[in-house]
Amino acid sequence: MIVALMRAFEPLFKNPHILTILANFWPRKYEFARFPIKDRLIRTDPDTEVLVQTQHPADAPVGHVVLLHGLEGSGEAGYIRSMAWDVLNAGFIAHRFHMRTCGGTAPLCKTLYHAGLTSDLLAFLEGLNHERAGLPVFLIGFSLGGNVALKLAGELGTTELIQGVCSISTPIDLASGVRRIGRLDNRLYERRFLKRMRKRLFATGRYTREQLESARSLYEIDDKITAPSFGFDGADHYYATQSAQRYIDRIRVPSLLIQAKDDTFIPFDMFAHPAIRSNPFLRLIATEHGGHLGFLSRRGSRFWLDEIAIEFLKNVVSTAPESVIGGRTR
Repeated sequence: MIVALMRAFEPLFKNPHILTILANFWPRKYEFARFPIKDRLIRTDPDTEVLVQTQHPADAPVGHVVLLHGLEGSGEAGYIRSMAWDVLNAGFIAHRFHMRTCGGTAPLCKTLYHAGLTSDLLAFLEGLNHERAGLPVFLIGFSLGGNVALKLAGELGTTELIQGVCSISTPIDLASGVRRIGRLDNRLYERRFLKRMRKRLFATGRYTREQLESARSLYEIDDKITAPSFGFDGADHYYATQSAQRYIDRIRVPSLLIQAKDDTFIPFDMFAHPAIRSNPFLRLIATEHGGHLGFLSRRGSRFWLDEIAIEFLKNVVSTAPESVIGGRTR
């Protein structure tokens, strides 16, 4: 279901590349000393520990928000920092969740992460369920993190572990996204991703520089390294089975998808998926401009994205039946 914007997005620029790059490097100077960060290593299986950085608001919290970074990101990514700041000021506890091997945890994980790996996030949510004191839990996923969030919501279906999902600039069709980022106009971005991926993979101690340098594209990294690491029969099998589009028809919690039509990484036609219109739990906000995670606003709050996501969370909390938040009476 495509819905009207909560506040119309007026882009600072209309060029998608300018928005994508500017949003990545836009200064975000926040006094996080007000919200001390607590680093926690969460053991998700016998061979894996992932990093979660948790911050509490100044007053009594109204809920939990788990923030999921994108490809080769971390809790220090600009979009994570600004969203964390805004959810904290809105009264939510912020959890910056790191995919396995990210955030300096490569030595603590015997396997890599991939775009559909939901088991680590599920393990964290199950632990959080015992300590959240009836407060609602939401997922906000950026790019690849959005695919993980939507896929897990679909896997869970009707659930008490989460009360809502917001996904931003999400490639719900991984194969289509990888093909698009491999095109010439995205070559600068792909090279940047490859440089970071090679550095992280080399840090695991399981790959030689020669192995990593021989993979010249994201597809080749996935085909030669990511897919075999998890038993997939090559990159195509990995993409086909791990794309969120296979799961979104099963989502049974309110879920907001925010997507720019001019995203240079993600072809917008993937959002013609029938579940987006038929599943009443899904809502799509589609803007003409915005690039990839580049929603810098000309007027009002500069980070329009944060404002819309938080308004969505508040709406879910305010309209939820008394008995369903966290499976307990509020």
